[in-house]
Amino acid sequence: MSLKDLIVRAKAERDAKLAERNSIAEDLNVLRGMDEVDESAVSEKRAAKNAADAELDALIERVAELEAEDARDEAVNRLQAVSTPSVRKPAYDAVTRTGAEPRTYSPDTDRTGAQFLSDVVSTTLNGSDFDARNRMERHMAEERVERGELLNRGAAAVANFAGLVVPQYLTDLVAKNAKAGRPLADAMRHLDLPAVGNTVNISRVTTGTSAAVQTENTAPTESSIDDTLLSPAVVTVENWQSLSRQSIDRSVGALDVTVDDLIRGYHTKLDDTLINAATNGLTNVATSITYTDSSPTAAELYPKVLQGISAIEAVLLDQSQSGNIALMHSRRWYWMQSQVGTSFPFMGQPGLATQTGGVNYGELYGAGFRGLLPDGTPVVVDNNIGTTYGAATNEDEIYIINVNEAFLWEDPSAPMFIRADAAGATSLNVPLVVFGYMAYTFARYTGATQKIGGTGLVVPTW
Repeated sequence: MSLKDLIVRAKAERDAKLAERNSIAEDLNVLRGMDEVDESAVSEKRAAKNAADAELDALIERVAELEAEDARDEAVNRLQAVSTPSVRKPAYDAVTRTGAEPRTYSPDTDRTGAQFLSDVVSTTLNGSDFDARNRMERHMAEERVERGELLNRGAAAVANFAGLVVPQYLTDLVAKNAKAGRPLADAMRHLDLPAVGNTVNISRVTTGTSAAVQTENTAPTESSIDDTLLSPAVVTVENWQSLSRQSIDRSVGALDVTVDDLIRGYHTKLDDTLINAATNGLTNVATSITYTDSSPTAAELYPKVLQGISAIEAVLLDQSQSGNIALMHSRRWYWMQSQVGTSFPFMGQPGLATQTGGVNYGELYGAGFRGLLPDGTPVVVDNNIGTTYGAATNEDEIYIINVNEAFLWEDPSAPMFIRADAAGATSLNVPLVVFGYMAYTFARYTGATQKIGGTGLVVPTW
């Protein structure tokens, strides 16, 4: 039975009990108004009314709990709809193709990308391998049909790089976050990277209009709106590793895992940049809230979260409709779950109906929202958050973010490009590079991101 069905049933039981209670109350009033009061009957009816009152209160509380749970679920669903990346990669079989010819590289013929990567190396370092060159040329022709506008977009962004396009099914295959991955990036507001330019532009209204009360027969007061241009830079994210020619030519598994490792490393670096980059990274633009305690507890930490949410709402005002999340390291998430109050755990666990503050959804790392804090704020866990902050270099941080004001521009299906560099040929090493472009900002509203840090966030004591 769904949650909404439970709410309907609980409301019906509540209404029926209310009608029963009112009927008993009317009977009690009749007995009390009789000329000769039957005290025994009055006492019995009064006991029945008290019992009905208790049952009614329990049903009212039950309805309230179910409606609150339903409201939380709807809030999470709305937030997921807002923060679901627009750059999610389509399933390979769903890509529209021209003609019925099979792809040069496909999951059926080159599941792990070993043939593709071998051909990349061969065409770069051995121009006489005509079979490899023909396969690469066919592959690029196919990509121009299916993703031509994206190839042009990436090539125009930065002139110093050139590369071959990674087959779409390989980026789909390794989109699972197995390293630290990109939990924050996947929660942010996604936009497509512009076709050209090394910056993106977004308007930031710094002076709004000002309304006034008009005096009769006087001219209205005019106000002037003004904005400034926020121009985040386009950043090149790359990942590379060097393979020996011996491993390329003779090993069984080296090429099988290379594309996977390169692309997962790319996404991890992108997410790490969002959090830790100098000047523009989240840790450097967020407004600080200090939590200092030699014996920290989740109950003491939680008000700091509410302080951050309050500060964001004070900045965004009517722009803050929904979208707040708490971003934390996995060690902090599990520490909060380990906390136990006087009679109940701080975080409820899946399948256990106990009195709690927040809720743990039991999701795996990188799978989205891990649970809810007591006020309903969704939690995202990201291990790209540092654990060496503070004077003693042993603190992590918690970030309170409104994802509608956390912007990330990416090329759809990024990373798109891979190249083999011949620079190491004399030492029989082949550097392989995966790269793509992105831009980001958390700075449209000053104070719209908050971070909690201090000695209360040192290495947890279990």
